[in-house]
Amino acid sequence: MIRLKGSDSEKLIFLLSFTLVISVMNSTMFNMAVPTITRDFNLQPSEAGWIITGYIVVYAIGTVMYGKLSDKFKLKNLLTFGLSLFAIGSIIGFTAVNFEITVFGRILQAAGASVMPATSLIIPSRYFTPETRGRALGIVSAGTALGTAIGPIVAGLVTSFINWRYLFVISLLSLITLPLFRKYLKDEIQKPHVKTDMLGAFLLAGTLSLLLLTITQKTVLFAATGIIFLVLFIWRIRKAEQPFIQTSVFKNKEYSIAILISALSTGIGFGIPYLTPLLLQNVNGISPFMSGLIMFPGALTAALLGKKGGQLADYKGNTYLIYTALSCFFIGYCFLSTLSGLSTYFIMLVLVFACTGQTFIQIGLANTVSSTLSKDQSGIGMGIFMMTNFIAGSIATTLISVAVEKETDTIQLNPLLINSKGLIYSNIFAVLGMIVILISIIYMITFSSNFSNKVEKKVYRKI
Repeated sequence: MIRLKGSDSEKLIFLLSFTLVISVMNSTMFNMAVPTITRDFNLQPSEAGWIITGYIVVYAIGTVMYGKLSDKFKLKNLLTFGLSLFAIGSIIGFTAVNFEITVFGRILQAAGASVMPATSLIIPSRYFTPETRGRALGIVSAGTALGTAIGPIVAGLVTSFINWRYLFVISLLSLITLPLFRKYLKDEIQKPHVKTDMLGAFLLAGTLSLLLLTITQKTVLFAATGIIFLVLFIWRIRKAEQPFIQTSVFKNKEYSIAILISALSTGIGFGIPYLTPLLLQNVNGISPFMSGLIMFPGALTAALLGKKGGQLADYKGNTYLIYTALSCFFIGYCFLSTLSGLSTYFIMLVLVFACTGQTFIQIGLANTVSSTLSKDQSGIGMGIFMMTNFIAGSIATTLISVAVEKETDTIQLNPLLINSKGLIYSNIFAVLGMIVILISIIYMITFSSNFSNKVEKKVYRKI
């Protein structure tokens, strides 16, 4: 652990928290702008969705990449590179003259901004003692929650009264933190022998991108090329001395199933920030700013209940928290499926359940996944866990955007739907509710058994 003066460590963690607010806001703000971008560039929803999807794919790969590079390079230099790249992408996005350059700007943003998730875990572990680390992580989590809560409000305000392009300008605020990071971060001991599998990362990114292009464009060429990339990626991780993804961790059955559950949960969780603005703006006909206001109470409530979720996991067990989260998800999606197209105030109330479920499931599954790992596999396993969640989010966003394009004369999955104008959205929320049931069954079979009891006994002993 690296020693800092007490005041310096406090300044460093609050600085990190502020930067995370900007980073998280950047990942959520453009959800509110997708309907406007769709109209401005005359796009289909699946095409406009690449503003979100392209960002998430690169963000997922970058999160793991920066974590690996932190052993090889100084953290202050990684942050300088990442935040500078983030700023360059913001400038390109702001000045873009067409949609393709806009997406390119977002991809550069993601390549830079992904330094923050890795840093948010590394700084508390390197610069804080075990006795103070919990508080540091709490402040970091508060920054993440704050960014999630205020992102839709800021995005709605900017999109409604200025122009969605100015969302890129807000991201430039991260630059003011660079001199301070360089001041408070000390030089760490480097491990120059650590290798980073850049080829493996490239092949994985290519595989994911081609998969998503296949879904949106329905082109055989993309599918065939994607298969080639996948085969090359599998070959690479089997042959590389230090592969980008170490497959040995998947020999752990409980870990593999926990990753699957987490991917499904993250996927349905993306139905809230991505699908809700489309519903509110396209069906209810309200502005992006009002959409942000409708979504704000749910996000804020979920942020405030984050600490309570951790306490539930500690005192009543992780299984209790998981089932609470899944119940909130199910209630939220059932009502959203029924109320699509009705009063925005009903939707605002229901979002409290859905957003709370999203927060609780993140806490519960992080505990579940970490509990399945041995000490020597924790770093690798949690890195894959974070990356898988981002990948699942990008795939879910793509699938949802394609589903939104369907004609309104489709079958009605929810017989209780009141307003037929919201039929497409009702059907998507109904499918997400069905996936919640599937997740519950998988979790019950795997973790509501002897394994789950063993994990929770360990927690009770610590208490």
